Amino acid sequence: MPEIYEAKLIALGLELPPAPQPVANYVPTLISGDLLFISGQVSKDATGHVIAGHVGIACGGITVEQGAQAAKLCALNVLSQAKAALGSLDRIEQVLRLTGFVASHADFRDQPMVINGASDLMVAVLGDRGRHTRSAVGVASLPMGAAVEIDAIIKVR
Repeated sequence: MPEIYEAKLIALGLELPPAPQPVANYVPTLISGDLLFISGQVSKDATGHVIAGHVGIACGGITVEQGAQAAKLCALNVLSQAKAALGSLDRIEQVLRLTGFVASHADFRDQPMVINGASDLMVAVLGDRGRHTRSAVGVASLPMGAAVEIDAIIKVR
């Protein structure tokens, strides 16, 4: 059976990175019934390079657009974890929730625009199954100095 969603990734010019390994005492994924919980995935590319820093030019940080690219990397890592846990992205029935954390200063207000990088990727790859609820939260810092971290809850079949 063809891997529909992986073919969609390829058509979009994207590739899933290897599923990142935990950096502390937790598991990357946990299945409970028909729900897949995915631990926070930071803005790390396939080579291990972390897009780091605070988002917001006013604070001397990275741009909102760079932050959205960091969120897109997080979403690719979420999908990579989903594939590792499920064997195939085609087992995804619905992305239920994304929680996005953006390293930013107190006066930064565009966290939703940053997390759109992840939301847009989920919809581009999974179509309506990628539509989800979400939160976009500003935080003082993230693990490894990452600019963005995203966790997910996915309904599976």
